[in-house]
Amino acid sequence: MSMATRTDSQSPAPHVADSHDLIRVHGARVNNLKDVSIEIPKRRLTVFTGVSGSGKSSLVFDTIAAESQRLINETYSAFVQGFMPTLARPEVDVLEGLTTAIIVDQQRMGADARSTVGTATDANAMLRILFSRLGKPHIGPPGAYAFNVPSVRASGAITVERGAKKTVKATFHRTGGMCPRCEGRGTVSDIDLTQLYDDSKSIAEGAFTIPGWKSDSFWTVRVYAESGLLDPDKPIRKFTKKEMQDFLYREPTKVKVEGVNLTYEGLIPKIQKSFLSKDKEALQPHIRAFVERAVTFTTCPECDGTRLSEGARSSKIKRISIADACAMQISDLAAWVRGLQEPSVAPLLTALQQTLDSFVEIGLGYLALDRPSGTLSGGEAQRVKMIRHLGSSLTDTTYVFDEPTIGLHPHDIQRMNDLLLRLRDKGNTVLVVEHKPETIAIADHVVDLGPGAGTAGGTVCFEGTIEGLRAGGTVTGRHFDDRAALKETVRKPTGLLPVRGATAHNLRNVDVDIPLGVLAVVTGVAGSGKSSLVHGSLPGRSGAAGEGVVSVGQGAIRGSRRSNPATYTGLLDPIRKAFAKANGVKPALFSANSEGACPTCNGAGVVFTDLAMMAGVATTCEECEGKRFQASVLEYHLGGRDISEVLAMPVTEAEEFFGSGEAHTPAAHRILDRLADVGLGYLSLGQPLTTLSGGERQRLKLATHMAEKGGIYVLDEPTAGLHLADVEQLLGLLDRLVDSGKSVIVVEHHQAVMAHADWIIDLGPGAGHDGGQIVFEGTPADLVAARSTLTGEHLAAYVGARGEARAAGSTRGRRPCSPSSASGAVGS
Repeated sequence: MSMATRTDSQSPAPHVADSHDLIRVHGARVNNLKDVSIEIPKRRLTVFTGVSGSGKSSLVFDTIAAESQRLINETYSAFVQGFMPTLARPEVDVLEGLTTAIIVDQQRMGADARSTVGTATDANAMLRILFSRLGKPHIGPPGAYAFNVPSVRASGAITVERGAKKTVKATFHRTGGMCPRCEGRGTVSDIDLTQLYDDSKSIAEGAFTIPGWKSDSFWTVRVYAESGLLDPDKPIRKFTKKEMQDFLYREPTKVKVEGVNLTYEGLIPKIQKSFLSKDKEALQPHIRAFVERAVTFTTCPECDGTRLSEGARSSKIKRISIADACAMQISDLAAWVRGLQEPSVAPLLTALQQTLDSFVEIGLGYLALDRPSGTLSGGEAQRVKMIRHLGSSLTDTTYVFDEPTIGLHPHDIQRMNDLLLRLRDKGNTVLVVEHKPETIAIADHVVDLGPGAGTAGGTVCFEGTIEGLRAGGTVTGRHFDDRAALKETVRKPTGLLPVRGATAHNLRNVDVDIPLGVLAVVTGVAGSGKSSLVHGSLPGRSGAAGEGVVSVGQGAIRGSRRSNPATYTGLLDPIRKAFAKANGVKPALFSANSEGACPTCNGAGVVFTDLAMMAGVATTCEECEGKRFQASVLEYHLGGRDISEVLAMPVTEAEEFFGSGEAHTPAAHRILDRLADVGLGYLSLGQPLTTLSGGERQRLKLATHMAEKGGIYVLDEPTAGLHLADVEQLLGLLDRLVDSGKSVIVVEHHQAVMAHADWIIDLGPGAGHDGGQIVFEGTPADLVAARSTLTGEHLAAYVGARGEARAAGSTRGRRPCSPSSASGAVGS
């Protein structure tokens, strides 16, 4: 078919539809935004930057993306909307030019015990179909290869209502791939009964030692005590054989307690359902501690950790079972799939190949499909979510990314930049919240928010090109070309922490001596084995002087809108006690979650009205005017302030308030000092955790862990979510920790932290089975001089080195010597 030829010589007038080339935001007031009005060009890459807490996420995610999703949801019927999350309209005057938003955020992926990388990306679903068509011997449909589908058998009489009713005998059989022993989890648990109860006591005497099992709990303790199956007054050790069987293993049985029908179940299956069916990482800290204490997890001996039944493991394609395929490194699996030439399943092989190639392209080729999704870092989880969008044919959509470079080595950032540019070049609008200069530099349009954080932010300080940002006087513009210089002198170690024969995950029998009393940085490309080395070898161990290890990971802070910095850090406890002592009343009165709560809003400060499929309405409580406390509680004062006024204080004001005078409270002042140390001086004590940015949450967690007694601090990517200016403050904090006699070990990709280190341990040379080795040990200056690794090359470029030798000789493979040695110590 030939293309039509234009005959008119004049260009036609622009079509009115082509004039909608901007996303217009006017009067945005979400969270700390102060009537923000901006125009964002469509089909361009726009980067939003600014210090942590300046309002970037409030503008991009809570305003633009939220309204786009709300408008899409409104196109469905009311019935369908009833099953969807309800979204309120953001507080904004005008939003024009929106397109469909696809959000790729840092939220951890579902931490269900059976959720893996394969199930989260649909790669497993395609593999199951492949094996159900080509696997020999053939064992059944795709469900026969699924570790979350149990085998089911049933037989009995059924009534067929066709003409004259008749009863016939029928059997039913479904083959599933779930291992019957571990139920598709890959691990089996052995429960230590001594951690569940004290057998010298009776149930009535409070024998249970399980968290949350109180003697008056209707659903737990009382169902055992009043079931009629056990004697609640008899010590457990004196139970008969039948009583012990009923106590520990009885099948679910209906019982009546005070006229209420309840289900009695043996203690072991009840504990398994309550605690062990969830991923350990998703549990609250005190519950997780109980599970680690009471339960021993071992690899399932029946399926050898593959989660699959014997039948599923026996079916193979070219001597590879589905268990083998899921255990392969994805880059190797992609090569194996490419070698399958089967015309009967060609469309399936093409789709599977594209998915696996996307993993490799996005820098996750080192993962395996059987990797539990709950173990992925925030950066890995975000990139896994990107996979389904890479090959999409959609155009004119808005892709919204939240710091896509988190967890990426400088070597991998260029690859991520290429992916963002490719999405833009397909005709999409790409909005990125980012701090890394390498990604800000590729932007077509930059929006810088600030000038400060919290109440000091929420305004647009700059809008324009990257050249304009550099020339501007904003915080980001001033710090954009900052480069941390290498130290002229580095600290000498006070001891060594030996790691011998480390083999966790991809580590290859690694031996390394980590120096103590200095700032040591462990680096390497994503997937090289950094976290495996540090977290697999250090937590739970003791330092050279028997000091404990304080580990600060990347795990997200969990908390409802009732949680705030005061409750999360434990600050509220000394404040409540100080108020109670000053006024001669109970501390519980000064908790909005306890006796002092406003009865109308139950201490929430707002009253929620549920409107079914429409967004619920939250109105300020008229009784307490949003203060969350009863009026009688607000009559009690400490230092001239009531409890609501104290919770409204920023950290810096509260630090002064509790530091001296009538309100002098040393315990509260110590916690406030730590919050100020990590740069959260502007944060209000009662601000809900749900409104904090990623960087603020990261620093809040760091401030909390600083209270723990330990000689060794292990920090996993503490710069996540931090602006360039915030990184400077973090380096100062790390220096203060080391100077106070602590040892600090940081897993980090940020070159500023590497340059500031006293000692660097670089893993690689690649990711997955191409990594797991120590490729360099020495000072940052030695690493720059040697340029023998990818990290060395990027660090040299970062500090502007020209390749001159900065130290006599190469130190590749050099190890820190013991503190007793006068020469050759770190930095000598």
